[in-house]
Amino acid sequence: MNEALRACYDVIQLHSKSFAFAARLLPNDVRDRAVAVYAWCRRADDAIDLAGPEGPEAALGGLRVELDDIYAGRSTPDPALEMFRRTVHERSIPRQYAEDLLAGMEMDVRGQRYESLDPLLEYCYCVAGSVGLMMCHVMGVKDEDAMRNAAHMGMAMQLTNICRDVEEDWQRGRVYLPESLLAQYGAPNLIDKLGGPFPEAAGASVARTIAHLLEEADRYYASGDEGLPALSWRCSTAIRTARMVYSTIGGRIRSAGCDPMAGRAYVPTSRKLALALSALGASGADLPLRVLRLQVGGACAPARLVSYPEDVLPV
Repeated sequence: MNEALRACYDVIQLHSKSFAFAARLLPNDVRDRAVAVYAWCRRADDAIDLAGPEGPEAALGGLRVELDDIYAGRSTPDPALEMFRRTVHERSIPRQYAEDLLAGMEMDVRGQRYESLDPLLEYCYCVAGSVGLMMCHVMGVKDEDAMRNAAHMGMAMQLTNICRDVEEDWQRGRVYLPESLLAQYGAPNLIDKLGGPFPEAAGASVARTIAHLLEEADRYYASGDEGLPALSWRCSTAIRTARMVYSTIGGRIRSAGCDPMAGRAYVPTSRKLALALSALGASGADLPLRVLRLQVGGACAPARLVSYPEDVLPV
């Protein structure tokens, strides 16, 4: 493995055990490019969260300068960034999707508050739906409906992440739970308390808000599932495995009563292996649908740029 690829694989092993596990199921060439995309997304996230003395605004500006270089085809000495540059040009990944992800990073930089579900869904699209769209290019998907489904799959996973990390995000000075839902379930003005210890008295209201968002995630998972037959069986198995791992995390959050103080939900390796076998069987069962989509030419149609919200909402 060359230096650029090794740098990308090091990033995924360090930051996402679930994605690293699912990625093993991808064909080699697809896996390498998928890991390169993930490494760049992680780089953007870390640049904001671990910004130096110049602050996250400067870090965001630096990421946009790097993106200029990438899409201009200029080589970079950073091996992981160079691998992403190659992937962008080899797989024709539109710059808009990378820009959308940075727009989500900008929401974090400016400390956006989410008054209702709609701006939260926009955030989920930016930081995760856009990644699903980039992965479509990596995997050779050209079915326009499947592109929309891929954005929804990413959004479902991000909603699950938000529900899992409520207390952790609070400690970092961030709240993604919509204020309207918090008020609806009895915790108005909760976000005004940000900066102190997590208010345990609001735990029941926060739990109901989390349960609401998990139901929303289920709707997006269901849409994401509809696009899986547009993938090859190995890609379908890998993405379905990742989807099942994330939805299992959601199930564990529910089993803990959606308590934000219950600790970080996770899926042990033994359970991931069982989910991978289930995903393999489901992808095999999808074979007639996969053949049908190829026969009608959907997978051969040119993919157009997917935009938020017109091409993504409603689910």
